[in-house]
Parts: sequence; structure tokens; C-alpha cells
Amino acid sequence: MTSLDDLLAGSPTVLAIGEPTHGESAFLQVRNETFLTLAERGYRSIALESDRAAGLLADAFAQGADVPLDTALAEGFSHAFGTAPANRDLLVRMREWNAGRPVADRLRFHGFDAPLELESVPSPRRHLVRVGDFLGLDLAAEIDDLVGDETRWSDPAAVWEPGRSVGRSADAQRLRVLADDLLGELYRQAPERATGWSAAFVQVTSAIALLRYHSVAAAAPPSRAERFARLAGARGALMAENLLAIRAAEAHRGPTLVFAHNSHLQRHPSTMTVDGTRLTWSGAGAIVGSLLGERYRVVAGSIGVSPALGIGEPAPASYEGRLQRHGELPVYVRTADIPPAEGREHDYRYAPLNQATVAHVDAVLHVPTGVDAAMLAERLLALPGVEQVVASEEIGSPEGAWGDRFFYVGTDRRQPFATIVEHDVPGFDEESRLDRPGVFRLNLDLGRAEFERRFGFPPKDFEAHRGSFDFARLDTVLPHPSYALYGFGCVVMPGPLLLPEVDRLLAVAHGRAVDRHERAARRSADGRG
Repeated sequence: MTSLDDLLAGSPTVLAIGEPTHGESAFLQVRNETFLTLAERGYRSIALESDRAAGLLADAFAQGADVPLDTALAEGFSHAFGTAPANRDLLVRMREWNAGRPVADRLRFHGFDAPLELESVPSPRRHLVRVGDFLGLDLAAEIDDLVGDETRWSDPAAVWEPGRSVGRSADAQRLRVLADDLLGELYRQAPERATGWSAAFVQVTSAIALLRYHSVAAAAPPSRAERFARLAGARGALMAENLLAIRAAEAHRGPTLVFAHNSHLQRHPSTMTVDGTRLTWSGAGAIVGSLLGERYRVVAGSIGVSPALGIGEPAPASYEGRLQRHGELPVYVRTADIPPAEGREHDYRYAPLNQATVAHVDAVLHVPTGVDAAMLAERLLALPGVEQVVASEEIGSPEGAWGDRFFYVGTDRRQPFATIVEHDVPGFDEESRLDRPGVFRLNLDLGRAEFERRFGFPPKDFEAHRGSFDFARLDTVLPHPSYALYGFGCVVMPGPLLLPEVDRLLAVAHGRAVDRHERAARRSADGRG
């Protein structure tokens, strides 16, 4: 095993941490904790696999601008990443860190992807118009005339069929010249337009990136497989260009944490064999790594079990199976300490570790398990004497509570010592935002003593402190938004790093339930006597 300190040895300017799949919140939750730890050690920026231009809005929220959080999430991320609860937490925690700090010391948010999807690539219209407006140039009509019908750009056929692409048409060529001229004009006017210049630079380079990608689509081979490799390589080059530009902007402020899918961060080329043809292209990591050398440090993400994605225990002889032996908590392991192993059977839900990946990264971040409601229920049911009741139509539960779990000790069903809920109660309990897909909350009867030890005030004083808590935050032990007065606490989507504390609090709540049950039993026995 290794530590974060070991990974920072040699002072890399870019620390890249990958995930083997999208959709497992555990990696994002570990990422958030890592970034805030790195912030204490001089890191001042994070770059995610998301549209760089859209990220300007997410960063504005993080800087404290008057941008609604929901807007920052909906429009500040691409690829629907703003719906991930952990990304909401990232922006909120960055904003909290930045409050009251000088601009030079604030944490910055960046996207480093190009503003495109694999099968639907928009025109550069919106980016060019924004830059023209920033420079005081009335170019909207000219841009609209050259772009024409937006669907001729975004149609998937324009990506997969060279003859349908407009990327090398006369209009596209004129747009490339116009974009280049805007870039030159942006530099010329920099002395008069320093405020907002950096954002305009991101917009114009995003327009150039889109035009470049469309040009590749128009010239790529007709074979679908070869086109995929050519376009993937073009996207990798755009991502690398963005990462290097981000580093240039952040060089005077401190290192950058980069987070993305392993395939975008790996140092070695990506490969794919289709119909006997071996295809190869360089992703962003291969390009950036070749240019930054030892200043670029890479950690590949690895998953053991993911209840959310339906990924079960790995075979013991696989890389993931051997990494499972390190225990239940996420762990960094030096690749020098990982012996050759079998490759896990490839799964469309994620990319397992293989020999090439292990050979070309500095370490592996292995997450033994994601955490979901069913997994927590198993931990509760493993405690002595615990029984579970699941709310359903059959037992007369209100429809809004169906699927919620209630845990008791003994036959008394008046007071559960723990519950796992996945629904808001409109008008009563909505502050945890359990309406978000996949979000659940563990509620625990902590009792007055543990409640006060944890939060620094007794349950009766909760209302005076309510405003200091963000009840929608993940991975944080909080007073229960509705039942804190009775000594209840809660955790929204506890991640793997929090499991030891969750187990401790489960023991506290379970112990209280056992005591109640035993006292009731003694009273009953005394009454019969």
C-alpha cells in the first residue's frame, strides 16, 4: 500500500485520479475528500471530464458568484454529470472553502473536455457569438448565415458518414477563419478587456475545437471502426490541449487534481480490435504524460463490488480480487507492489484492470465496495436481534414510503433504532433532497449523549443551530432534519471512507435499542410476578 503523501513525492504539477466507470458514486465521494485534503497542501484547482466552456458557470458558483446552485449543476457540466449528488457537494464545498479568501488562494473548477458528445457534435455558433459580443463585434448574422441549420452539424450521421459532415465545407472553412480572427482580436484587445478575457478565451478555443473535430469527421475513413479511432484520437488531443491550457493558467497558483475515466488519463495508447484490425490512438493522458514527464502522476481507479451497477465480487485470481484482500476501505497501492494477475472478465459496465494499465500508472486506487441502501441494510441485519420491516402497500404504508426500511430489536415496533429512507416527505422532510436518483439516507437514534458529543449541543437546542447544516450533503453525519429534537442523526449516502464511523454509530443506536428491549422485558416479567 501507499499513501497520498507518497503520490505527491517529487511534487507533480498534475495528479490524475481515474475511475473505471461512470455511475459509481464512491469514486466521486473519495475524489471530493482527496481534493479538500490536497487543498490544505497547496492544490488550488480541479479539472473534470466535462465541457470546459460549460465549466465556467460551475466555477462562477464556486467563486461565490450570484449563480443558483441548480443552474450551476444543470448548465455547468456536460454529459449529465451535474446530476451526480457528489458533484453537487464538490461545488458547495469549494464555495465554502473560497468564502472570505483572496482570489489568488481560491479553489478553481475546470472542465477539460471538448463541448461535444460522441455521436452528436454541435456547431460553434453559441461560442462564436459570445466572443463576438464580448469584443463588441456584431457578428451574429454572419455566424448564423455560415452555420445555417444546426441539425446538419449535430446529426449523428454527420459523425459516422463522411459525406454527411459539413466539417470541410466552404462554410466551415470560413467559420474556422472567423474563429481564428476572433482569437487574434481577443489578444489585441486584451489590455482593454482584462476582465472576462479568460472566459472569452475558453469560448473561442471551444469553437475552434468543434470546428477541428468536424473537420476530422469529414476526412476520417469510411469504416465505422477506423472512424471511431480517428475521432477518439481527435477528442483526446482536444482534451490534452485543454489540460495543458489549464495548467498554464494555474501554474502560478499550485498543482491541479484531474479526475476522469481511466481511459482518458492512462499514459499508454488506447487500443481496440475490430474485424481483425488493431486500432490505436492516444488519449489525453498519453499526450500530456509525454509532454509533462514526471510532473504528471497517474492513479487508476479500480472497483471490487458496485451494488449500484450490479457488479459482484471479482474472481480471487484477478487484479481486483487480489486488491480486495487489502480490506474494506479504499486504498492506494503502488503498482510496483501489484504482481501479475488474471484479467477480470470484461464488462460493458466498467473497464477492469489489465496488465497494460497496471504497467503504465503510478498507483491504483482500489475501492472494495460501493455503498447502497441494501448493503447498509445487510450490516444492520447482522447485528444481534435485529429485524427489518419494509414499508409496502401490503402492510398499509403510505405510497410515498414504499421501499423504506425500518429496523427494530425485539417485537416492539413503536420506535425503530434505525431507518433507511429513499423518499422525501413533502412539506415535512425535504431538506435532504431524497428526490435525487439513487439518493438514500440512513437515520440513527443516537441518544442525547452521543448527539451532544457529535454536534456540540443537546438535541433540545437543534433549532437554534439548524441553519448551520447542509442536510443534502453526502458522507456527513448530521442531525436529522425532522427528528433531531429526539436525538436522531443521519447520513445521506455514506461512502466507503465513512463506513468505520457508520459502524460505530450503528453500534451506539443498536445498543440503545437493546437496552430499551431488555428494560421492557424486565418490566413485563416484574408485572407477571
